Amino acid sequence: MRLVTVLYLGYLVAPIALLFVGSFGARWTNTLLPDGLTLQWYLDVLDDSSFRRAFLTSLKVVVATCVIDTLLGVPLAYAIHSAARRGVRVAARILTLLPIAVPELVLAFGFILVFSSDALPWLGSTEVLIAAHVVVTLPYLLSTLAADMSHLDLAELERVGDTLGAGFAARFVDIVLPSIRFSLLSGLIMVAAISIGEFQISNLVAGFLNRTYPIVLLQAFYGATGFACAATVVLLVLAFLAAGGGALTARAAHAR
Repeated sequence: MRLVTVLYLGYLVAPIALLFVGSFGARWTNTLLPDGLTLQWYLDVLDDSSFRRAFLTSLKVVVATCVIDTLLGVPLAYAIHSAARRGVRVAARILTLLPIAVPELVLAFGFILVFSSDALPWLGSTEVLIAAHVVVTLPYLLSTLAADMSHLDLAELERVGDTLGAGFAARFVDIVLPSIRFSLLSGLIMVAAISIGEFQISNLVAGFLNRTYPIVLLQAFYGATGFACAATVVLLVLAFLAAGGGALTARAAHAR
């Protein structure tokens, strides 16, 4: 069993390790490992205007996606949790999880059909790109919030607040939001990680001037290998930071 675990971990780590090594290699042609040592590839990535623009676009999309997911996800998760009938809650959860079950390619084709029409000629705009990321990531935030709400005694706490004269708005702000703050933060970190690395639907709905980082990254692999490895390591670092933030948030939530 231990051998299987080691082999599995090696299978996962080996490609990442090769990317990291390749990002510092001066030459890498038809060999297992690159030759030479250089930092030039990272300097080239920083100096490349298309990568800088794509990185800023990805950050803008991630921030907008997190904000919109919060505005939609918190009240929607609360409404699902507060539904009086269990059947309503189950049906609502199934509907909100449909974007996960449906292939992203199908979602992308739907966006293309809708937003390339004469009535809504917005395909390729940043707004449509953000909307696509919201559709893809919102179910993950909803699942995180709904799971946390199911373990909290929100109904009892709200009844106590009601007996003390607190209205719905006061109960929601003073009881519900503080109770789900850790799960909201953890869910948003997951949303950010998914949005940063999202490629499939972005590649089909993004315009040339608002391409995200993964789209430009794919094109880099048709050029210098070291440059592509360095650009990939940048994306991996962002993913690791998001994963680390999520782990710390989960630990804080478990310790409360």
